[in-house]
Amino acid sequence: MKLPSPPLLVISDRRQTRRPLPEIAAAAFAGGCRWFSLREKDLAADERRRLLAELVTLGRRFGAIVTVHDDIEAVIATGAHGVHLPGASDPAAARLRLPRGLIGVSAHSPSEAAALLAAKTDYVTLSPIFPSPSKPDYGPPLGLGAIREAAASGAVIALAGIDETNAAACLAAGAAGIAIMGDIMRAADPETTVRRLIEAIAATRKPGRTGSAQRKPPLRS
Repeated sequence: MKLPSPPLLVISDRRQTRRPLPEIAAAAFAGGCRWFSLREKDLAADERRRLLAELVTLGRRFGAIVTVHDDIEAVIATGAHGVHLPGASDPAAARLRLPRGLIGVSAHSPSEAAALLAAKTDYVTLSPIFPSPSKPDYGPPLGLGAIREAAASGAVIALAGIDETNAAACLAAGAAGIAIMGDIMRAADPETTVRRLIEAIAATRKPGRTGSAQRKPPLRS
C-alpha cells in the first residue's frame, strides 16, 4: 500500500492535549493532513475501538488514511487502513492478517530499520531524529545521517523533534515522510501547524530542487 500524500503522519497522544482527539484529528485533516494514527495503547480495547471507528469515519470525509498502533483486531473491526507495530513485532504475521493494509514498524537505528524493511513492511518510523520530550527513553538523537543510511533500504518516516524548521532537511536526507506527535497535540491551532508543515514539505518538491528529497524509496505492496 502506498504512503499517503502529503507524507505527513500525525500520531495521537491524548495526554498532551486538552481537546478530544477527534477535534485534533479534524483540525489536522482540515489543514491538509491525510494520515492519522491512533496511539492510545493504554486505553481499554473496546474504548480504543470506538475511538478508532470515529476517526475512520471522520477521515473518510477528507479522504484521509487512519491507522492504529498495535491493535490489528481494531483495524479489522473498524475498517481502518492499517497498523503500526513496535519493533519486536512480526510484520509478516501482520501482513497475513491485513493483506491490503498499511503496515509500519518502529525502528531506533538504521540497522534495525533495514532489517524491518527487508520484511513485509511498507515503512518504518525512525526515531529519535532530534531531541524530543515525546521520545525520552530511546537514547541520543540519531540525526540526519541515520536517515540517509536507513533510507537506502526503503521508506523511512522521520520521527521525534520534527517541526516546520527541520522537516525539509529530513526529506532532503532521504526520508519518505515525517511524523509529528507533540507539536500537533499541544498546538493551540493544529490546523495552522499542519498547514505550515505541509508548506515545508511542498517546498522540497518545487521544480529546480535537487538532492535526495526528490527520490522516492521503493515501497512494498
